[in-house]
Amino acid sequence: MAQNNSSALEATLTRNWLRRGPLACALWPLSLLFRLLSGLRAALFRAGVLKSSRLPVPVVVVGNIYIGGTGKTPLTIWLVQALQAAGMRPGVISRGFGSSEQGAREVTAASTAAQVGDEPLLIHQRTGAPVMVGRDRAATGRALLAAHPEVDILLTDDGLQHYQLQRDVEIILFDGRGAGNGWLLPAGPLREPVSRRRDFTVINAPQLTPALAAAVGARAPLQMVLAGDVAEQLRDRANRRTLAELAELADAQRQAGGAAPDGLRIAAAAGIGNPARFFTMLKAAGLHFTELPLPDHHDFQDRPFAALQADLILMTEKDAVKCAQIEELRDDPRLWVVPVTARIDRALADQIVEKCRGRSIA
Repeated sequence: MAQNNSSALEATLTRNWLRRGPLACALWPLSLLFRLLSGLRAALFRAGVLKSSRLPVPVVVVGNIYIGGTGKTPLTIWLVQALQAAGMRPGVISRGFGSSEQGAREVTAASTAAQVGDEPLLIHQRTGAPVMVGRDRAATGRALLAAHPEVDILLTDDGLQHYQLQRDVEIILFDGRGAGNGWLLPAGPLREPVSRRRDFTVINAPQLTPALAAAVGARAPLQMVLAGDVAEQLRDRANRRTLAELAELADAQRQAGGAAPDGLRIAAAAGIGNPARFFTMLKAAGLHFTELPLPDHHDFQDRPFAALQADLILMTEKDAVKCAQIEELRDDPRLWVVPVTARIDRALADQIVEKCRGRSIA
């Protein structure tokens, strides 16, 4: 019951954070207090009253000021791969949402999402780069460098407000929701004002409009598009079908009467910060399906597919890393994964390398 109440409250706030309606206006005085306290904290770090640590290699933070998911993990994966292609040896540190560890822990092929978090596990699987998780990012960074002295640049997945760790480059990521109603928590979705300084602004949206750029306070934003056109069966990732093929198969079955009255029954599940983004991508491929939005970082222990009437269930890679570790789910032939790849101007990686050249790289 408590979880349902929490989900209902979150859904209510999420809707109201997109406009300046009665609820947002009622919470606005609290957002002023939040802004004062968060601004004071940042100022104390800048003044050196609160201590921060500098690591011996450049640090790049990939974060957001909009609460929840905006696509940081695909951006981090893209950036790791781009830096690897440029001849650098990046490592990644992360808080590891849901991680059971107190100290620093390295992500390995044998790690579980419960131990290290779903996103760090996915980053390691996709890039092969060293990944370490821990609550104290400075200590986690030092642990990673001790274990992997070859690493010459560190990326931190999230942690924009973790000022205990000094950084050389800050990337702030938004999605198509922009800055919502533009107010800080709890009246709006922002942790910090859109006027907050940053080195780069990336917007994860199919259309990069001047209005969207203005809403997030960006003069020269970079556009990121998440592309996914193939589905892979979870129990056999070599078994692949394009989304266009699945759409054609479903349409053909509908027209012929198929195995079911409505043809191939497809469902789509997404336990990410903004499930609508995943569903929109699938619809653009011509698919018709039942939507199953799940809470971000959903652990799937409640077996949400058990009673689902579907012949095929499409899911994100972030959800798949957890389902693959649950015996009942990894053998379910209905489960198919849709990997996505971030597409961004290569200039972002080039400019990051250029900015980091001024630092002594290990």
